Amino acid sequence: MAERSTAAVDVADESGGTDGKDKPSSTAAERTTADGSTDHDGDDGATADVPGASDTTDAVTPASQSPQPPELHSGHKLARRYRLEECVTRLDGFSSWRAVDEKLRRAVGVHLLAADHPRARPVLAAARSAALLGDPRFVQVLDAVEENDLVYVVHEWLPDATPLTALLASGPLPTHEAYQLVTQITQAMAAAHREGLAHLRLTPGCILRTAAGQYRIRGLAVNAALRGITSDHPQRTDTEAIGALLYASLTHRWPYGEDAYGLSGMAELTGDSLVPPDQVRAGVHRGLSELAMRAMVNDGATASRQEQPCTTPEELSKAIAALPRIRPPEPEFTAPPPYQSPGYRQGSYGGPVTRPPAGPAGAPTVTAPTAPPALPGRAGKVLKWSVSALLIAALGLGSWQLADTLLNGGESATPNPGQSGIEQQKQPETAPTGKPVEISLAKDFDPFGSDPSENSDRVGDAIDGDAGTFWQTMYYNSARFGNLKDGVGLILDLGESQQISTIKVAFKGSTSVDFLAADEDTAQMPGSLNGFSKVSSGSGTDVDLKAKKPIRTRYVLVWLTELPLTEEGNYRGRITEVEVLS
Repeated sequence: MAERSTAAVDVADESGGTDGKDKPSSTAAERTTADGSTDHDGDDGATADVPGASDTTDAVTPASQSPQPPELHSGHKLARRYRLEECVTRLDGFSSWRAVDEKLRRAVGVHLLAADHPRARPVLAAARSAALLGDPRFVQVLDAVEENDLVYVVHEWLPDATPLTALLASGPLPTHEAYQLVTQITQAMAAAHREGLAHLRLTPGCILRTAAGQYRIRGLAVNAALRGITSDHPQRTDTEAIGALLYASLTHRWPYGEDAYGLSGMAELTGDSLVPPDQVRAGVHRGLSELAMRAMVNDGATASRQEQPCTTPEELSKAIAALPRIRPPEPEFTAPPPYQSPGYRQGSYGGPVTRPPAGPAGAPTVTAPTAPPALPGRAGKVLKWSVSALLIAALGLGSWQLADTLLNGGESATPNPGQSGIEQQKQPETAPTGKPVEISLAKDFDPFGSDPSENSDRVGDAIDGDAGTFWQTMYYNSARFGNLKDGVGLILDLGESQQISTIKVAFKGSTSVDFLAADEDTAQMPGSLNGFSKVSSGSGTDVDLKAKKPIRTRYVLVWLTELPLTEEGNYRGRITEVEVLS
């Protein structure tokens, strides 16, 4: 067994200090809003003993001197745009709300505090730094404003996402799901720390799982700034927090002494010691159990093996990569029910089946079908001869036409009487002219993202005729958009249906791209990928996407499918110029 870290960074007692072993006072508990499955801002409950290093401090203001949150109500509007709907957290001088962005007609989250609050400036700085990261694995900061006597931070609201607290309410996660959780969270935090950003409050309420199975982190830098949390070793603090999340996902227990986030603590089982997850619950994956211990026990090697601890998300990410890949469970096959013979036959109009009587040995008697009666006498002979004559005539006519076609080189000797002379002439196709087609409007297109926009403020740089400016996508951690989506792109509106033969696209860095087009009669810009059909594809820095023959359309989609590696070590698509030719 290894010694347990006793630091607690989330809950303060009445005097303003923290204690990792004592439960919070009832007053502190009443001031905190617990996180539930529908709470997207209250990322922590009134709980003690939260993962963190001993050098992490929470500068909670004493209750007697704590500034009060701004007294606002549902329906209040910020910047004549954000309408407050529901307060989900009210704690230590700030409040968090679910709101509606009336301009874009979408739900958002808002953190509010007074402009004279001692943490107002750090919160603004943290929010603006997090907004510059642009990593889709984090809940994005959309706005950070100081207005009149208020400071507020606006961020994404994911209505289809489920917090980890709700996922753990029914029991531990399956092995593959826990593996996906620690992999995605660790890679995201490693990328954040490379940009100089830390979270310092990674709790189950901060981890959201989307309907597509992706894990996203909310509150990067902002949650700690709201509560005045700092750390001398932020990478170690976040690494221990990731280890605690993995521990809870494997065992359905919070690894520290006190109960927290709806999970039972470990005090009644192990006292002051921390045991590996595979000794707490049977069937836990051995590799993941050791990984959790290497992340949490940073004072030395793990209890079971003499492996070095992981003190940074980057080291933890490498340790995860060294594990044998954990595959998802095979889908269970359900055998189809046995075939039931219907009680009626086709053509009987629902009537019951008349079964023949049984034979001597109980077997059914098989009766041959009755032949239709023959036509009697002379009429039958005349009909037979007539049918035979028609068949001989048809065969002769077909043989003559086939021979005539072969002798004339495959051309028909006589025109088809069912077509006019104009219809029989092959109409020539319109040849490409190579003339530029004017683009009346360009719009970013991200149908698979939680936020349908993708740097919409820079779309005009792709069609301004200046190769020095460019539109760019968000940052991703792999060439295929971090496996979060199939692609992003630009929709080009030509104003009316026009002939198109070629799309010329210039990129910064070799990029894979598809040329898609809407149907000719499409009068409204499609809102999904199903509204377009693929015309051609290519890759490189200067790509000419040509149609096999000219098409007519009003809406063209330049669809990026694989991104280049940038100088910063991330993947991002950048279009310097797009040109449409007739």
